[in-house]
Amino acid sequence: MPIRIPNDLPARRTLESEGVMVMTEASAARQDIRPLRIGLLNLMPNKIKTETQFARLIGATPLQVELTLIKITSHTPKNTSADHMLAFYEDWADVADQKFDGFIVTGAPVELLDFEDVTYWNELAAIYAWTQTHVHSTFNICWGAQAALWHFHKVPKHALPRKRFGVYTHRNLKPNSPYLRGFSDDFSIPVSRWTENHRADLPGDKQLEILMESDEAGLCLISDPAHRSLYMFNHIEYDTTSLADEYWRDRTAGKSIELPANYFPNNDPELPPENRWRSHAHLLFGNWINEVYQTTPFDLSEIGG
Repeated sequence: MPIRIPNDLPARRTLESEGVMVMTEASAARQDIRPLRIGLLNLMPNKIKTETQFARLIGATPLQVELTLIKITSHTPKNTSADHMLAFYEDWADVADQKFDGFIVTGAPVELLDFEDVTYWNELAAIYAWTQTHVHSTFNICWGAQAALWHFHKVPKHALPRKRFGVYTHRNLKPNSPYLRGFSDDFSIPVSRWTENHRADLPGDKQLEILMESDEAGLCLISDPAHRSLYMFNHIEYDTTSLADEYWRDRTAGKSIELPANYFPNNDPELPPENRWRSHAHLLFGNWINEVYQTTPFDLSEIGG
């Protein structure tokens, strides 16, 4: 089954050109099936690029998925047109009475701020609390993962001496986890962040299960069964050129930026990078969607009960 997204969403053309099955809203309405409802709280500056990255991974599953794009009610994005936001996004306050099988919270470029100093922190904290009664499974990404870990467990983030930036080898610590079904023993994942979480700060009562870790980049993926949440600190959803785009953006702006590690062939930024994480990105999100499908109530009203 394909993914159901608005007919005019820019991501539709990109996904169709890549062979991802995308269903029109009219066709979806004719099928006698309950699609999985997935909400995407998009906190990233480039909304359109992020929409496409996650829709690509969600749309590769054999299930019909209805994707709802959501924004912070109290925050006006600066990098995406008001017309796009008005046409395709719902304020969280307007969907707060709805229930979702899955919910994704993206990263945001605010990681050097204390959580409580982020202008929309109060609403985001309310959203995390809301997921416990209105969402079956939540997938938190990068800063969104750090913020959720702070909200639920008061695990602090730590500033790095320099940006951790590149593609790093990670280890599969729990091959028996349903989220890592089919994963290699090691694999590559893009990393782009100024902060990190430490193993030593995690609760000692084994509430949290570390699924992926890197010798160079540290913690990567944690499962939190009690809160039906995953915390992914890195960017497995990134496009092939995402790190290159960040590198050249900062170079053009005159900012100090190192070459992303293990990314450009021969460390030459003029050469096109190769994608070494795409298959594992599809596998991880496919496993998550499958786990949601297998465990979510058929009756949406029972979610969170």
